[in-house]
Amino acid sequence: MLSAKQNFLETIKPGGRPDRLVKQFEGTVFLPGDPVNYYVRGDRSPGMQPQKDLWGTTIVWELGTPGAMPHVTELNKVIKDVTDWRSFTKVPDLIANCSDNALWEPYLERAAQIDRGENLLMMFAPTGLFERLHFLMGFEDTLVNLMTEPEAMEDLCAAIGEYRYNGLKLMSDHVHPDIIMSHDDWGSKLQLFMRPSIWRTFIKTNYRHAYDYLHEQGVIIMHHSDSFLEPLVEDMIDLHIDIWQGVLSTNDIPKLQAQIAGRMTLMGGVDSVIDRADSTEEEIRREIRRVCEQYSPGGNFIPCITYGGPGCIYPHVDAIIDSEIERYNAER
Repeated sequence: MLSAKQNFLETIKPGGRPDRLVKQFEGTVFLPGDPVNYYVRGDRSPGMQPQKDLWGTTIVWELGTPGAMPHVTELNKVIKDVTDWRSFTKVPDLIANCSDNALWEPYLERAAQIDRGENLLMMFAPTGLFERLHFLMGFEDTLVNLMTEPEAMEDLCAAIGEYRYNGLKLMSDHVHPDIIMSHDDWGSKLQLFMRPSIWRTFIKTNYRHAYDYLHEQGVIIMHHSDSFLEPLVEDMIDLHIDIWQGVLSTNDIPKLQAQIAGRMTLMGGVDSVIDRADSTEEEIRREIRRVCEQYSPGGNFIPCITYGGPGCIYPHVDAIIDSEIERYNAER
């Protein structure tokens, strides 16, 4: 029987031979809290007072909600005129503020506690390029500006892309993780936020540098986007994305598996509607059995809740998801 780490690696390998379905993030250890993220995001906890990140975006985390969120209004949006965006915000200087080896020592001490022979170390890179745009100016301005102010948006996207490259490079160079989970939602449940041609011009182009570097360093690129992205899968493969995490069932997963043919692993498929306080064990197991039966035959698939990290909002749900995957594996 393969170890959890070995089974994960076989699952994401073209032509790999896993001996069972991976139970969500099984075989990985998720380790947030590195100096890059702490520098930009600061301390965040439920019920905190609204605070600004280093870009100037107001962040809130109300009690009873799953996590911190941007709160962007007409009054507090950071960039009010994208043609003069440098007057409204300053790109955080990650090289100047996050390069000192001493800053990384506490994180590296935590990382050293992980048995890398048995587990894959996974770092966390939230707030990708498109998300940073709407953090700075809101969704409406972002989408309108992509069409009406292309020169200014190209300049801003290039600056965010270089910032993203610097952060991911610092993470890779200091820690040498096995996986970096990079977040950027590019669509809703049913469609892309923009035409593929616009996405390729502004978003894909400015991921190239960072994802090329991670690929060259042998880092597994896990890109989270709980979105409809069918028109972009070949582009994602071209960007060296190894795992699309968060793939929604509104994408035609079997069709995509046949098209991709092992060049990228799909991770998700589990409808988050089951993550409720009142969801029953029968309901959860039924959804997980559906996912396993429909998508596992296509290969290079990991059944998982579509959130951008391990765990569910309601812990009983996560435990039952894993239990039903185990049951399915035992019956194969």
